[in-house]
Amino acid sequence: MDTVEQLLTDEVLKEFFPPQRADEFFEALFGDASEGAYDIVLRFVSHDSEAKRLVLSLDLHERPGCCLVCNLTYGLPEVFSRHPVININGLVADIEKRLGNDTRCVDWKLGTTAQREKSLHAIPLSITLA
Repeated sequence: MDTVEQLLTDEVLKEFFPPQRADEFFEALFGDASEGAYDIVLRFVSHDSEAKRLVLSLDLHERPGCCLVCNLTYGLPEVFSRHPVININGLVADIEKRLGNDTRCVDWKLGTTAQREKSLHAIPLSITLA
């Protein structure tokens, strides 16, 4: 049986959240994808089978020549949780399908934006499993 880490590889997560989604988000938000200051990469963080919790991260990577400013990223969890282009509900449904018939994703929550580096901020996505 594959582990969650083996099922949710970088390649699979890139399929679920393709690189062009950031451009689509900025196109919807600003009317021009080039106005975006960052790219978004979905990354596996951890799986706790006892707590029935899966944690991923939406990593915001500063684009060349842009500035990833904290005050622009701290409000994103609320925006991302509702935005149809980001589509967290669809993303969680894709993850549930990938995990198989025995696992259900019963709830999810986006955490607070954290600055990991000057050019990298991260928004945790916690998924409760059943």
